[in-house]
Amino acid sequence: MGITEEIDKIISHPQSLSSFEMGRDDVNVLCTHGKVTLWFGRRVPDVIIGQILLDISNVDASSVHEYDIVCPFEEIAEYESHGYVLVSYAKTDNGYRATFNVPFSSKTALFHFAETISKELKNKNVNIDIYWTGNDADIVLLYDKLSNIDGWNLKQVKYKDEGKDK
Repeated sequence: MGITEEIDKIISHPQSLSSFEMGRDDVNVLCTHGKVTLWFGRRVPDVIIGQILLDISNVDASSVHEYDIVCPFEEIAEYESHGYVLVSYAKTDNGYRATFNVPFSSKTALFHFAETISKELKNKNVNIDIYWTGNDADIVLLYDKLSNIDGWNLKQVKYKDEGKDK
């Protein structure tokens, strides 16, 4: 079944989506109403990370990732200069615990965020939660955009009424 047929089948289903999982061997994207969960394997190319973040931004520019870090006080301004929005900070034994929102409306923030993910992947796989206002149409639109990535597949679709006794 081609992408167009898959999309038509999803759109024509009578129930609303509960979750929608897609990806390939080195990346997984799980979409629900309210959240997109990303898993990046250590071997995912940087260009794929960037494409996924940009595609999410193009579907819902109000998307945001909450990023926590412990750093020297001076680095807080550096993150802000990259488009991150400081939510809170507090002094700790090791410096300052800072919480930022990474706004998907800022290409500067997304570029820096993609670099951060790439650096983390040198040591381990990376899991990320992104909060968005996505609905069924946004999820299908994101799938359509991401299906341009080589090897991209639909993994699992769950609808809200599945599994309930009728």
